[in-house]
Order: sequence, then C-alpha cells, then structure tokens
Amino acid sequence: MLTVAVLISGGGSNLRALLDAAADASFPAEIVVVGADREADGFAHAEEYGIPTFLVPWEQFATREEWGAELGAQLSVWRPDLIVLSGLMRLLPASLVEEWAPRIINTHPAYLPEFPGAHGVRDALAAGAVQTGASVIVVDTGVDTGPILAQERVPVLEGDDEHSLHERIKPVERRLLIDVVRRVATGELDLATAANTP
Repeated sequence: MLTVAVLISGGGSNLRALLDAAADASFPAEIVVVGADREADGFAHAEEYGIPTFLVPWEQFATREEWGAELGAQLSVWRPDLIVLSGLMRLLPASLVEEWAPRIINTHPAYLPEFPGAHGVRDALAAGAVQTGASVIVVDTGVDTGPILAQERVPVLEGDDEHSLHERIKPVERRLLIDVVRRVATGELDLATAANTP
C-alpha cells in the first residue's frame, strides 16, 4: 500500500477527491497525514476521515529554508512514499525538494509548459487561448517545470471568466491526480524513470 502525505493551503478539493478515492478498499494508496502552511479549511476533510494533520505556519519562520526544514521534519515522522501538493501556495525550498525527489507531485490548472505559475487560469484567458488544460507533474526546483506525468486539454468557452474556467478544470485535475497516484501505487508509473526522462 502506497502511503501518501498531502500538503494544502486552502479548501482542499483535490484532497477531498483523494480521500474519497482512498476510501474504496480497492484503491492501492492510503493518505496517512495532511499538512498545511496555515489554518486551512481542508483540514475538515482530513478530520472527517480520521486522518492526522499538522501545521507549519509560514509566518512563524524567518526564511523559506527554515520553514522547509520544519516541514521536512514533520514529513519525516510519517515517512510517506509520496507527497502530493494539493493547492499548497508556497514554493518548497530546493533542499526539501531534493531530499524527497522525485516523490513530490503537484497539479497545475494549465497544459504545461503553457501558463506556469500561480495564475495559470488567468494567464490563459489574458493570452486569448482557445484551450488550456490540467497537468500533474513531478515537483522540481523550478516553478511548474518538472516532468509531466499526465495532462489533458480543456477548452476555453466564449464568456469564460477565471472562475468558470477554473471550475471546469478542477474535475479534470482531480481525475488525473487520482489516476497518477493509482498508477504510482501499482508500479505502472515509476517516478524515478519519469523524472529522468528528457
């Protein structure tokens, strides 16, 4: 059984989808802990499922490296096989990424390498794109630059605003994420191989 830690900053909709999937006895992964960089609404999903949580408040640390060191210490308690960033709105320090690589994955609301960064949906609209998408990647030390594990196109519809487009991307993100976690758990997808494939 693949053990998974999930890191969040907000409502945790991807976390909820993963928890629901993992509740099925046939799903080959188990969420063992949920962490956050602030008091996150998504903790409620973890509590509903009886999953332990931990908090490493960003504002209590002088540097990203100090925050990352404490985050790493908390993760090490649980020794997860996989770390999923589920709306974590902080860049992990390179030292933490390198310690856990390639076992950290993230979702992104765009068809990478198109529209990386914190505003992928807004940027797609601003660029006049007729389609965008969702991606699941291995986290590296760049911003949404890691190897792509799965992605799917989502059309931009006439009249779309940032909210409406993002609401259509989210279900695709969740489906891709659940499938990637399942494939990692079954050995169908090898993260080390994916991370080293140009």
